[in-house]
Amino acid sequence: MPNLTSDEKHRRRSIYLLPNAFTTANLFAGFYAVVQAMNGRFEMAAIAIFLAMVFDGMDGRVARLTNTQSAFGEQYDSLSDMISFGMAPALVMYIWQLQGLGRWGWLAAFIYVVGAALRLARFNTNIAVVDKRFFQGLPSPAAAALVAGFVWLVVDNKLVMSDDTIAWTAFSITVYAGIAMVTNAPFYSGKSFALGRSVPFWVMLVLVAVFVFVSSNPPIALFGLFVVYGLSGWVVMIWRVRRAQRLTRQRHEDTGTTDN
Repeated sequence: MPNLTSDEKHRRRSIYLLPNAFTTANLFAGFYAVVQAMNGRFEMAAIAIFLAMVFDGMDGRVARLTNTQSAFGEQYDSLSDMISFGMAPALVMYIWQLQGLGRWGWLAAFIYVVGAALRLARFNTNIAVVDKRFFQGLPSPAAAALVAGFVWLVVDNKLVMSDDTIAWTAFSITVYAGIAMVTNAPFYSGKSFALGRSVPFWVMLVLVAVFVFVSSNPPIALFGLFVVYGLSGWVVMIWRVRRAQRLTRQRHEDTGTTDN
């Protein structure tokens, strides 16, 4: 183990206010989502989960920008994510639709919770060995966005379906999100995108277009974006497999030509 300076040892033991304040806001949003679901206010519950995503994205960036990373902050962030993106979406979905499906309903909710717990545990143990450009499995905030996005979309009266159709669609989305979190499908992480790096002008135009698109109809836009993201990992995986097969076939052809 490398020798640590006194400043590094202090940093590991320290508790910094600013990044952990965002983590606490993330935790509160997850708790608030469950409370609102218990009160039957499912639209507010879904919005709270999306707010938790915003706070979760800010705490890590703030810690890196202010150089206030700490072991405490990493553990606190992971525990908060388990509440906001593990328990909260499962409970919101269960109270909203899944409890009407009996044992199938709580089974779907439990699959999601287990998937989130395993996803976070694997992320914490593999953080130093995986490709930082991609997540291994669907990240828990994106899985929570799939679940919360569907709740928000239906409650906002953007979909017209029978009660059974809504319940079983909720079941399918919940189970898919739970299983996708523990797969090896690579999902783009966005960590290679540096805020301080100069970008072409067209990138700014794309960002403006995204903001306009989302603000025009948040339930439809956000759910649609996360559906695309939730399927993107499988597209990347298939592309990688086909590329590997093509390279292997080309290598065999080159070897055969050389032998002749």
